[in-house]
Amino acid sequence: MEIIDAHHHLWDRGRFNYRWLKEMPALDRDFLLRDYEEAIKGTGVSRSVHIQAEVEPLFGIQETRWVLSMAEAAGPVAGVVAWAPVEQDSLDEYLEKLGTHPRLKGIRRLIQSEADLQFCARPQFVAGVRKLAPLGLSFDLCIYHPQLPAAIQLVRQAPEVNFVLDHLGKPAIKSKVQEPWKTQLRELASLSNVWCKVSGMVTEADWTNWRAEDLRPYLDHVIDCFGFDRLMFGSDWPVSTLAARYQQWLEVVQEAVKGASAAEQRQLFWDTARAFYRL
Repeated sequence: MEIIDAHHHLWDRGRFNYRWLKEMPALDRDFLLRDYEEAIKGTGVSRSVHIQAEVEPLFGIQETRWVLSMAEAAGPVAGVVAWAPVEQDSLDEYLEKLGTHPRLKGIRRLIQSEADLQFCARPQFVAGVRKLAPLGLSFDLCIYHPQLPAAIQLVRQAPEVNFVLDHLGKPAIKSKVQEPWKTQLRELASLSNVWCKVSGMVTEADWTNWRAEDLRPYLDHVIDCFGFDRLMFGSDWPVSTLAARYQQWLEVVQEAVKGASAAEQRQLFWDTARAFYRL
C-alpha cells in the first residue's frame, strides 16, 4: 500500500537557527531530505507533508521557501505547512510575503510551549486563525492535552477553518492517564471541521521502554472518535527517532488497524491526507 506521511520535519542548522535544538542533544544535528528519503526506504511512503520545524521567527519565510523548493522538485515532499505569527498584528503582512504557492497547504503556530492554557482561545489568536480560510490554508493544532479545552473553544469560533490535531493532542501515555483527554478528544472530534493525525505517540510514552500495548488504548479511542475518514498517518520524524525507528512506528499503526477494511486502511494511510492537504 502506498502511504502519505502527513507529518515530518527537516532542518539544516547551517542554514537556519533552531534554538530549541540546544535543549535536545539527540536531535541537534542536521536532518535533511536525503536523510528522510533513507528513513522511508522500503516503507511504502511515497508522498509527505513537511511541517514547520519551529525555526526562529526571523527565518520563518526562508524556511518555508527552502522546503517549497524541495516540493517543486522530484521527491516525496508534496505539501508544506508553514509557520506564521497568528496572534500578531503583523500577520497580514507576513501572509502576503508568504505568498500563494500551490504546495503551501497550511499554517502551524506552535501552541504546546505556551504557559497560558487559554493561549489559543485568546481573541487575537482566534481572529488570526480565521484569516487563513479565505486563503485556502488549514491550521495544525499542536498542543498538550491540558490545552484541549482552549483548542475546542478556538475551533468552535472558527467554523470556516479546517483544523488538524497533531499527535492526538499529546495525551499522557507515559503515565497511562486517559481522562480528561478521552472526554475532551471526543468533544473536539464532534466538531466536523477537525481532523487528527495518528502521530507523535511514541515520544509521549516511555522513550526506552514503551510497548505497543501502551499505545493501543489511545489509538483505539482516537479511531472511535474520528473514524478513518478524518484520520491520517504521520511519522513526526525525526522527533520520533527519540523513541522509535521509522519502520517500528509504522508497524505499530499497521498492526493496530489490521482488522479494519482495506478501504479504511487506505483512508488512514492515503486518502485522508490527500484530501485534507489537497495533494
